[in-house]
Amino acid sequence: MLGAIAGDIIGSVYEFGLIKSTDFPLFAQGSTFTDDTVLTVAVADCILHDKDYTETFKEYGRRYPDAGYGVMFYHWLHSQKSVPYNSFGNGSAMRVSPVGFAFPSLDEVLYQAERSAAVTHNHPEGIKGAQAIASAIFLARAGKEKREIAEYIEGQFGYNLHQTLDDIRISYHFDETCQGSVPQAIVAFLASADYEDAVKKAISLGGDSDTLACMAGGIAQAYYKKISGYIVTKVTQILDEDLLAIVNEFNKRYGL
Repeated sequence: MLGAIAGDIIGSVYEFGLIKSTDFPLFAQGSTFTDDTVLTVAVADCILHDKDYTETFKEYGRRYPDAGYGVMFYHWLHSQKSVPYNSFGNGSAMRVSPVGFAFPSLDEVLYQAERSAAVTHNHPEGIKGAQAIASAIFLARAGKEKREIAEYIEGQFGYNLHQTLDDIRISYHFDETCQGSVPQAIVAFLASADYEDAVKKAISLGGDSDTLACMAGGIAQAYYKKISGYIVTKVTQILDEDLLAIVNEFNKRYGL
């Protein structure tokens, strides 16, 4: 899941810049982790220690209150009620990468992705977005070729992955929905040459940059099996001790 977290941090400073190029530094002044990382680590904590998703999301969200949560999640976080709110925002997909790395079968990945999504994002599109990212990660780490991954995602979820990045960039804008960001992140991965290239291409679409890079970065880590030492070092410097402890525990059990 480190690839997803690194993507979030790299994209954090470009979130509202509508950047349409890959010509930018990976890290800049102000690069930091956001809600994408906080909730990704929360999912990992749930998997590692068999915790309840609802309770753990609220625990992490309240521990990191200024991480940049969406309005609906923020209200849910501070509400006495814990019912899902029928969201199809990309929050379900941005946090799901640990599921794709941890479980041993595609059926279980799909089931667990739905579980992690449905406590807040129980709209069919919210669940679909989480399942698409998690299953792409599972297939990538299982050694499937990009063509096979794309065919599965298109057939299972109906996303159009035939657009080119140039076609998307022309009219793309900030879009926090699953249906408006998950397929675009997957296309960025499919068009990439390595991990860094996948993250940069996702950010270059000029949208919800940290989340696009988080989603593409998780898949790219699983596929390329390698993240540069420079990126890993920067990420470990930026994360606080509590988050890093869970990341390290997860990586020890399931691999970088």
